This record gives sequence, C-alpha cells and structure tokens, in this order.
Amino acid sequence: MTKPLFRRCALLLLLMQGAAVGQATQPSKPMNVLFLAIDDLNTWLLDDSNPYAGTVIAPNIRKLADSGVIFNRTYTASPACSPSRTAFLSGISPWKTGVYENGMDIEASEPLTRATSFPDWFKQAGYYTASYGKIGHGWDNRSGWDDRIGHSRDPVPPNVPLTPIGKGEQDWGPIHLAEEEMNDTTYADAAIKQLQKKHDKPFFLACGLFHPHMPWYVPQKYFDKYPLDEIVLPELKEDDLDDVPPLGRALTDGKIKFVKEVLKHDLHKEAVQAYLATTTYADTQMGRVLDALENSPYRDNTLVVLISDHGFHLAEKSHWQKMTLWEEATHCLMMFRVPGMTKAGGQSERFVSLQDIYPTLMELCGIEPPDYIDGRSLTPLLENPNAAWESTAISAFSNRYVSIRTEGYRYIRYRDDQEEFYHSTQDPHEWTNQIDNPRYASVIDVFRTKVPAQSDMYPPVPSKKKGR
Repeated sequence: MTKPLFRRCALLLLLMQGAAVGQATQPSKPMNVLFLAIDDLNTWLLDDSNPYAGTVIAPNIRKLADSGVIFNRTYTASPACSPSRTAFLSGISPWKTGVYENGMDIEASEPLTRATSFPDWFKQAGYYTASYGKIGHGWDNRSGWDDRIGHSRDPVPPNVPLTPIGKGEQDWGPIHLAEEEMNDTTYADAAIKQLQKKHDKPFFLACGLFHPHMPWYVPQKYFDKYPLDEIVLPELKEDDLDDVPPLGRALTDGKIKFVKEVLKHDLHKEAVQAYLATTTYADTQMGRVLDALENSPYRDNTLVVLISDHGFHLAEKSHWQKMTLWEEATHCLMMFRVPGMTKAGGQSERFVSLQDIYPTLMELCGIEPPDYIDGRSLTPLLENPNAAWESTAISAFSNRYVSIRTEGYRYIRYRDDQEEFYHSTQDPHEWTNQIDNPRYASVIDVFRTKVPAQSDMYPPVPSKKKGR
C-alpha cells in the first residue's frame, strides 16, 4: 500500500532494544493523538436508520463526526469490555488470545505476553503518553504511562429506595454528587489540563469514560432533557428467541428475567430515559475535552479518534446490556478526524472493526506495525469513505463463538453445529433466523469457510472468578 504523502505525523523513530520501530519521513511538526473511548455506548447516537435518530442529545460527538469521517458500520472484536479493549489495544483478536469474556486470567494468554499495545509503540517512538479513565480493562500499556489515572465507579447514592427490579448494577436515577465531583468529569479535567500544557514533544493522550455503563446515576438535569412522554422504545418481538439455537439463547439467561421484570413493571421508558441521560452526560464531558483541543495550539496537528467499545441491548432480543453476538451488542461507534487527510462530513458505510484502529494509527504516524496484528489500516477510507473494502467486521465471545457481519448478512457460529443467519438488509432487527432456508444455502456455505475451525482457535483462558 502506498503510504500517504501527508505523513506529517511521522517521527524520528527510535531503536528500542535493537528492534526497529519503523521508518518514516521527517516531519516539521509531528502529529499528536487524542484517543477517546466511551463505555457501553450503542449506535442510537448517529444511526439515522433507527427511531432514535435526532432524539439523542449529543451535540459534541455529532460535531466531531461531522468534522471528519464517521464509520457507520463499525463492529467490536468482542461484545464485552475486557476482551474488546484487550483486542484493539493489543491488535490481536480474541480467537487468537483466548480472552473472550470479562474476568478471565489475561496473564494466562501466551500470545499476549509477546504483544505490544499501540500506546506502547507511541511511547517507544518518543511520545509523551497519558491515560485518564477507562482505556484498558485488564490489559494495558505494558511500558507504563507518563501520567495515568485509572477508572473507578461513582458511589451509589445513599438510601436508594428498593424498586420492583432490585438494586445494584441495574440501578438508575439522579446522583447525589455535584457534576464536578463525578469520576468521568475528573478524567475529562485531567485531559483538558494536558491540552492546556506546553508540550516539548508529541503526545498520545487517552481519555475514557465509564458512562453510559450501568448503573445510570447522573445529575437530574440530564434526565430532564428526556421527558418520559417523549421516550421512544425499541421495537420488540415477543417470540424473538424461538428460532435461536440453545447456545444463543443461553447468552440471554442472565438478563432475560431482568427484561421481563422491567416490562412487567412498566419501567422500560424509565430505563431508556436513564440510558439517554447518561449518554448526554458522557457527551458533555467529551465535549469539554474537544473544546480544549479546539482552543489549544495543537488543534491542527492532532488526530482524534472516538470509539465505543461495543454496543448495548435495551430489551431487544429479550436481553439487557451486552455479551451477545447480535447487532445491538456488536455494533459500535468509531470516528476519525485527521488533519490534512479527512474532509468534513465524511461517512463510510464499509463494514470495519475496532481491530482496524491499531494498524491505522501506526500508518498515520509513521510507525511500522508488528506483523502479528489483525485488522487493516483504514487510511483508504479516511481518504475516500466510499473506497472498495472487504469487511473486517468479525466478533467473538464465550467459548469460541464467532459472528461475521457483511453488507448483506450476519452469520453466527456457536458449537455443536448451532448457527444463525440473518438477511440484515431485509431484517435489520435480526428477527428471523434463516439458517435452514435453502435460498441462502450457498451464501451460508461461504460464511462457514471464513470461520476458523474450533481446533484452530485459542481455547478460553481460565477465569479469575466465576461468572461474567
């Protein structure tokens, strides 16, 4: 692939312990990186095909998307926090590391012991690196950060009344803290301070927000932006799981009871309201960071990436949260703004993966990527969002279950010959499993050839604790 002529971001790269970090042209002003991550944010925000289009109040993320290229069809490598983040930071897909779920013993993955994260490469290449909030989840920058604040949850408000659906991680409501006391606000504050500092070398700055991960406790003013009588609920199908194989239904076992209780007690609108309120709080914090960049001397030589780590169910397919291989859990956000390359208003409908971030950042900043990473550089799509592209949208979960998403279809393979197949353009909700429909037999056969054999996939590493 011809490397972009703009390569202003390339560095005088270092040789670290005898290993060549890469070759690049010498820039007059190296490119900085602002990497933004939001936990559990689904695609209601920007997907014009859903009933929430135009109703999600997120002006700051929309503004960023409009200023560069938004990838409308981005998919996670795994629909849970730890395996997703481990995969895109390491560049190695879950089926090659054995890290498929939360709570797994990541140190037991032999491939990861030899991996180098992309933030590590930036540090080795002479960048100042800082991380605030939730970026990694069990696997992070092994060389350490020059400055770092790890993530933690805000305390649950005291004396929260019992509800018909119980307490704990499933809670929502107004928070008792002032907004400036909330953890995500402090992560944004730390990132802003870095953008206001004078840096004598290029920087890689990461800021990750916990919200809208549950529980959903944010200031009342964010709830007030979404009156209950204006809430639009997801479309549901009562018998949605009837044609799903047992292993697929099993992924909903932990949440189907909760969904039934939410619907039984008529709390669905309240839950969606809380999710939207928390989304707007997250947008506000990201907006503060983006405004600080706009007002800094780094605006014109800082590339910006914003992602969510996976999607989120709000009762679709009788499920709540993530950890399935359907559209709601695997579809996520990704957008880039690259000075000198992207044009405002770019929208790509190509099917891409969070795994494509690693090689993209390496190419944009002139660092030679290691040869073991998965994914492909998105630079052709950054230059031309409609360029030809073969889908890289592959997700994995649990015991080597795999989903492949293309422009027309979704194929899911579990174990024991259990499968699902959906005509996604005709059935965007994935309500009808077409795996036994002879009309699609030849298409399904092609998908089967694209899924590695179970024996070729890295077995799940041990869990540190029971459950997910």
